[in-house]
Amino acid sequence: MTILKPLAGAMLALGLLGAAHSADKIAVDLVLTKATLIDVAGGKAVKGKSVVLKGDTIVAVVDDRQLSGYAAKKTIRLPGKYLMPGLWDTHVHFGGGPALIEENKHLLALYLANGITAVRDCSGDLPDTVLAWRGQIQAGQLEGPTIFTSGAKLEGYKPLWKGTIEVGTPEEVGKALDGLQAQKVDFVKITENTLKPEIYLEALRQARERGMRTSGHIPVQLTLAQMFDAGLGTVEHQSYLLRASTPKEAELTAQVAAGTLTGKEAMKQSLQTYDEAAARASFRYMASKGTAVVPTLSVSRVVAYLDRDDHSHDPALQYIGKGLRATYDWRVQRAAQDNAEAIAQRKAVFEKSASLLPLLAQEGVSIIAGTDAGFLNSYDYPGQALHDEIGLYVQYGLTPVQALQTAVINGPRFLGHLDRYGSLAAGKVADLLVLDANPLQDIAATRKIRTVVSRGQVYDRAHLDRMLAETKAWVAAQ
Repeated sequence: MTILKPLAGAMLALGLLGAAHSADKIAVDLVLTKATLIDVAGGKAVKGKSVVLKGDTIVAVVDDRQLSGYAAKKTIRLPGKYLMPGLWDTHVHFGGGPALIEENKHLLALYLANGITAVRDCSGDLPDTVLAWRGQIQAGQLEGPTIFTSGAKLEGYKPLWKGTIEVGTPEEVGKALDGLQAQKVDFVKITENTLKPEIYLEALRQARERGMRTSGHIPVQLTLAQMFDAGLGTVEHQSYLLRASTPKEAELTAQVAAGTLTGKEAMKQSLQTYDEAAARASFRYMASKGTAVVPTLSVSRVVAYLDRDDHSHDPALQYIGKGLRATYDWRVQRAAQDNAEAIAQRKAVFEKSASLLPLLAQEGVSIIAGTDAGFLNSYDYPGQALHDEIGLYVQYGLTPVQALQTAVINGPRFLGHLDRYGSLAAGKVADLLVLDANPLQDIAATRKIRTVVSRGQVYDRAHLDRMLAETKAWVAAQ
């Protein structure tokens, strides 16, 4: 047999040549063959290639005829199937207080069963628990998607949200960032409910000086350009970008800052004075500064249209614990108080916000798939919501390829991990999905999951179904 000497030498250096196998064969754990590979970056379906795994890593992607050079413990033949990298949901929340830790823990199985192999936790009120899970999953002590987390978020004094670090001076910001760096958080989350605008900017400045990535909501007293200039990494929730889609943005922001205009009224006027040229100019500037957006359209649509669907018969409710379901009530109750005008307004905000997707893409803004799934956010189901999210991206103007890129490539790029994620290639983490249909042709194919591979561990359809059944049974027994 013939094996390229450089390949064999590289594998030997990695300790992957097995003496127990026949001479010259490379010992590996798993080969996935006969599937059509999905090149998400290139938007291409590739035939005649096999993926070779050792431990939690892809060690090679080779022509099928080269497989004779490998001695695999297991080979899975996948004719008629499609093989792609695992999906990322880059905006999730774990929370609801210590009493709901076990309910939150059961969400981990839902993510894996839905093909979500990595999540970015954008802070709740269980930051230390999530940090512990991150380490346990990485060490193979807990089943679940790889977790990237902000730890506790930064906020002002007396915040609306629990589980925050309260800051009001530059010194307190520095101390907070010291603590987060000690915990080796993956990014910094900042929200604006009670945080002074100048301290928000200070937090961005200090985080940038330390090389820490940032993510946040947008203070109503600041323009989007001020946030981009300060180095904000991601705008969480696309509706914030409506404020930059009007020539009156600076004027409206100044009025809100002066207390002469409410945020709601400013949003209403932003919609009334929407101008595509202004939006495009803002998005071009956003792209030039490297700020990305995480749209979270799935939850926004649910809330906007609660008058049409109360979601009481959603099958996914069977997998959500009663404590977490109870946290949905606050949004539902708020929406129930809206009159006809308010209902029309929330729908208009959603529809116009969603319509910005193709403009953002055309102007070069990185769109990163995230759902806001978890506690508090009504009927935004962990795992399922990501498929809803990218489905909405296509519905509102992205191609299936672009939608896949938001959920496979753009998240790892933001966190600086494209060396290990985002494609089927040697050196990447063995996080994979086997699908029954081609997602390049129909984005709904991401729901047709045959097998999930998470850090090299294989979950076939029967295993995934057992995980779902066990979660459903646990919830029913509460």
